Amino acid sequence: MTVRLLNKRSDIMESRIIKVSNKRQITIPQKFYEKLNIEQEVECIITNSEIIIRPIYRETEFAEEILKDLIDKGFEGTQLLDEFKRTRAKVKPAVRRMIEEADILAKSSQDSGDDKLNNIFSDLED
Repeated sequence: MTVRLLNKRSDIMESRIIKVSNKRQITIPQKFYEKLNIEQEVECIITNSEIIIRPIYRETEFAEEILKDLIDKGFEGTQLLDEFKRTRAKVKPAVRRMIEEADILAKSSQDSGDDKLNNIFSDLED
């Protein structure tokens, strides 16, 4: 199985081949795991011949990052609390848009990957 780490524009940033155990289990490469801040759960989506595994981000997971950013910007006291509430309210719609975009991309992917593999290894077929 090939695992690909994609950026927001869905360009491949890194790709690795991983093994699937007899129990149908995989190990996510540590670099990917850390880069995506995966904690305990991931969402698993199947398309034509691909499995998409993406982290599930809970709203609370962003709270610490939001606070750090706002403190770095100099917010304090009630101003910090007000700005935190405004920023946190924007997170859920942004995540929802990202999920919708990923779903559209997954559905529009007609390529099973077999053609790409055949092109890559075509010189070895003889």
